[in-house]
Amino acid sequence: MDFETAFKILDAAVVAQTKRHLKDIEVAILRSSWQGKKYDEIAQTHGYTTEYLQHDVGPKLWQMLSEAFGEKVSKKNFQTAVERQRLLRNGAVTKQLEIVTQSDIMLSSQLTVEKPTSNYLDSPSNAPELIAVSSNAETQLNPELEFPAGQVPLASKFYIERPPIEERCYQEIFQPGALVRIKAPGQMGKTSLMARMLDEARKHGYQTVSLSFHLADKAVFTNLDIFLRWFCESVGRKLKRLQQLDDYWSIYGSKDKATAYFEECLLEEIDSPLVISLDGVDRIFPHRDIAEDFFSLLRAWYEYAKYGDRSSELWQKLRLVLVHSKEVYIPLNINQSPFNVGLSVELPEFTPEQVKILVERHQRLNWTDAQVTKLMEMVGGHPYLVRLALYHLQQQDITLEQLLQTAPTEAGIYSDHLRSHLCNLEPHPNLATAFNQVVNSSLPMELDSESAFKLHSMGLVVYSHENKVIPSCDLYRQYFQNRLS
Repeated sequence: MDFETAFKILDAAVVAQTKRHLKDIEVAILRSSWQGKKYDEIAQTHGYTTEYLQHDVGPKLWQMLSEAFGEKVSKKNFQTAVERQRLLRNGAVTKQLEIVTQSDIMLSSQLTVEKPTSNYLDSPSNAPELIAVSSNAETQLNPELEFPAGQVPLASKFYIERPPIEERCYQEIFQPGALVRIKAPGQMGKTSLMARMLDEARKHGYQTVSLSFHLADKAVFTNLDIFLRWFCESVGRKLKRLQQLDDYWSIYGSKDKATAYFEECLLEEIDSPLVISLDGVDRIFPHRDIAEDFFSLLRAWYEYAKYGDRSSELWQKLRLVLVHSKEVYIPLNINQSPFNVGLSVELPEFTPEQVKILVERHQRLNWTDAQVTKLMEMVGGHPYLVRLALYHLQQQDITLEQLLQTAPTEAGIYSDHLRSHLCNLEPHPNLATAFNQVVNSSLPMELDSESAFKLHSMGLVVYSHENKVIPSCDLYRQYFQNRLS
């Protein structure tokens, strides 16, 4: 069972128990725990303190699930508990289907031998019962609306394309020695686009490897040799070609070892192109020594495919996809950086037309253009913020008016998202002060280049004109006006 299936069971159980859905921070803990991560790893990835997750949010979450499941649930055993719930639910659905089938047989028989005035549906007490059973069975059989957490599944109808970006990425990945860079603030759809690029490559017979630097232990970033060994092992393991790695990791320098391993053990041995996606590349940025060497290595591999010598044909098999949120603030030699070559893709927000498409795919919503405008006046076209709103509105647990009224408050559906941004700002007083000026100004603000650069990378501001910035959306303006003063 994958996490998306587990999440539907977990969220449904919480709704039944508490009349609310799982919060973003709770989803983050569950998803990361499903992957075997510890609290300190989860805290580092999502911008919280370990103590807050381990001693506050975590215990409350496991207690809530224990009450919802009717058994003791903990971080260690919740996968097993979810599996038991799945089996129980499958059994319940089977039983309901048997009841519906028997009722259909009875109904068919009565319609055949009795007059219409005496059939089963004519009984005011029986008809609602049959309809309720059928409706309940249908609800159990149909998957629930997807909660917008993490990557949008490949088969999801809620992935909205932003032409011509997807087509350009697909075409580029088929070019020999291609390098594609995808940049956008968090929760804008970078990983979802990356997954679709890999899927497109697999459809054409390419081999693919997806690595996330968010999953790497802190020890991996100790020095370049350890980092490149982890990198080569991660790729080799997924391609099932690890057996010779030790032979290369004994004599040469770190970058030479990695290059020789890729060339002689991977690229020479495979017949099809190899696409490697590197998610969370910005996690390397603070480790400057590693970053400079690793990124210069990627640039060298990219250049090998262009040289036109004997080895070029091998390196043309390698296609790289780099995914990051933050701007590249480490100074790299222009001739050694992979961030000024290949195809650069910066994901924009949804347009009103794209938001309308997303609304239409939420079948219970029959919105006017005015309603779309109201939502976008609050959250802009931010994919995650729009999808989270539509999720709750389709679930009918809140109206659009209530959602907009509570959105910039701790009682609103965006509280975890907003608090995460606040946690990221608090350790940087100068940045918080700069953003405070922006949200409290009625006109575009001109900030120092570093502050504007970083706030834009976080997705909190957008450039308006003449290097001046404004809040990305009214949600941020209203929330942070009261938090940063």
